[in-house]
Amino acid sequence: MEYSKAYALADEIKASEEYRTCHSLRETVTADETTAALIREYKKLSVRLQMAAVNGTQADQEDIQRFSGINAVLFARPDVTQYLLAEMRLQQAMADIFRILTDAAGLEMPGFGE
Repeated sequence: MEYSKAYALADEIKASEEYRTCHSLRETVTADETTAALIREYKKLSVRLQMAAVNGTQADQEDIQRFSGINAVLFARPDVTQYLLAEMRLQQAMADIFRILTDAAGLEMPGFGE
């Protein structure tokens, strides 16, 4: 299989507005180590809570409270809000690309393309 088009797609992604905005904002907000640590914890807790929901299990109440508190602190800052929203837009674009590729390969990926 020839990978040159995949590398060209990677270059196109890196040149996209979504990528450039996300990475520029990331550099700005993570320059402060406390903010960077809060963002890492926010993402870790977000995944943990999403996994509990997917598995149909009860999320840990301490995780829910910590997530809520961190969420309030982070989204109170416009620069962090812009970064997290930009990251979500980039993730959505990547999910769209992944769905297109898995459809082309004839693979069934639950949660994509439904």
